[in-house]
Amino acid sequence: MLYLLLFFGGLASGIINVLAGGGSFLTLPLLSLFGLSPSVANGTNRISILLQNISATASFSRKKVLNTKKALYLSIPTILGSLAGANIAVEIPDRILKTVLGVIFLFMAFFNLLSKDEESASQLKPSNRLLEFIIFFLIGIYGGFIQAGVGFFLIAALRKFEGEGIKSANVLKIFLTLTFTIFSIIVFSFNSKVELIPGLVLGTGSFFGGNIGAHLNLRLDKRVLKYILFAMIILSAILYLV
Repeated sequence: MLYLLLFFGGLASGIINVLAGGGSFLTLPLLSLFGLSPSVANGTNRISILLQNISATASFSRKKVLNTKKALYLSIPTILGSLAGANIAVEIPDRILKTVLGVIFLFMAFFNLLSKDEESASQLKPSNRLLEFIIFFLIGIYGGFIQAGVGFFLIAALRKFEGEGIKSANVLKIFLTLTFTIFSIIVFSFNSKVELIPGLVLGTGSFFGGNIGAHLNLRLDKRVLKYILFAMIILSAILYLV
């Protein structure tokens, strides 16, 4: 029964992550219910993230909507940051990590609720490549450390620094998450923080979810999704903090 729950949780996570972001707020508590410690759940969740983004990136590539040159350039600082973040995550005691997760979940719940869903692209173009590199490096650290909600930060940075519209920013977000997850999962694996079986069950569901999300790509009402995510994140935060 728990494996079935993991599969459908992964399916939902894949759809949510591709359409907006925040799917890990669902999968991390699910993995904890499965009996995994916070640090192992954090590492195991990366299998799901990896597979759903492989699926979505393949779908976007077939549609020729991915700016490969820009994606590869921006992947450099996010990969470097994710390596740093993942190494921090594997060293933190589970007791502290559990509290950190709860606090981050609360912050991200309100960040997601209060963020605007603007459809037009930002007019601000990158005038300082060094600042842009630093921002994406910091986002990479967050992604490597906890992953949950990193898509919100990536989309905001892509719109602010690269002037991307919401759809093109979403496509770039998927590719960047894929690339830095490859490296962060290696760090977690070397530190025995990945459980293969639950990760693959969750990942199989998220692989199909990522493909479904790529096809739906923003056709759903994001306001509805936002409130669902808010309720889900608050519940997850309570589970980690009590």
